[in-house]
Amino acid sequence: MVVGPEDSPTAHLRAKLDAQLRALLAHEPGTRSGADPEDLHQMRVAVRRMRSVLKLSEDPAAQHVRAELKLLGSVLGEVRDYDVLIDHLRTTVAGFGEQDLQAADQLIAAFAAQRDQAKRRLNQALNTARYTALLTAIGELTKTAEVANAPDDGRLDPATALRKPYRRLVRAAAALPNNPPDDELHAVRIRGKRLRYAAELAVPAAKKKQAARLKALVKATKRLQDVLGDHQDAVVAADRVRNLAVTSDERMVGFIAGRIVEREANRRAEARAAWPDALAGVNKLAARLLP
Repeated sequence: MVVGPEDSPTAHLRAKLDAQLRALLAHEPGTRSGADPEDLHQMRVAVRRMRSVLKLSEDPAAQHVRAELKLLGSVLGEVRDYDVLIDHLRTTVAGFGEQDLQAADQLIAAFAAQRDQAKRRLNQALNTARYTALLTAIGELTKTAEVANAPDDGRLDPATALRKPYRRLVRAAAALPNNPPDDELHAVRIRGKRLRYAAELAVPAAKKKQAARLKALVKATKRLQDVLGDHQDAVVAADRVRNLAVTSDERMVGFIAGRIVEREANRRAEARAAWPDALAGVNKLAARLLP
């Protein structure tokens, strides 16, 4: 489906939903096989984008699909989190001395075993009638979904599409204390992600100059996501490595875990120092789009 500035909000919703359903199906075989972790990542992104765009519809069928997509996203996310963790740990320990590599490999192998269990749960979910029914329901919505409270002129106004997610991001950031808890920073990241998805949806509806500004905003929100994503990954990695060390009987595994946790603390601190500038970049570009 191809849409442009003259098309209705409903047409944009259906086109975006259709594109993301196609992306999900394209990456499903690779997700099942596990040959390339990027397939699972892109399938999860497609699920998130569909959930985001379906917020525009108040139809019960659309909201049912959103709930089902949330469940699918959770099983995809469990495996993806292990992929990110294991890949990062392998990079981290690659710089350790030869005498430490055996213990490092033991630590990573424990997470790989947990990842295998999560992958089996994912494949089981993809083999259910419930998953097949979800795909059918999404396909139907690409033809029937309607945008609630669409504007009278029948066009999607990019500024209107951005206003609510941007205000929510601003409020979430403004409410943070000087040294915000990790989960509150993670909530800001989620708000930034929703703004990014709204901007992506608005691009096809915009004229050339406005579309260029929207694309710049997408890049800025992605940078904010990346910085706060590094922060969240560091928090999760430190927690999981620390918990694994507590249950291990190997002294060297505990030693390696301590080294990793220290490095994750540094990564967390770097992200905390960088995220305000990333947010400022988002604010600057949003100001040009939202009078």
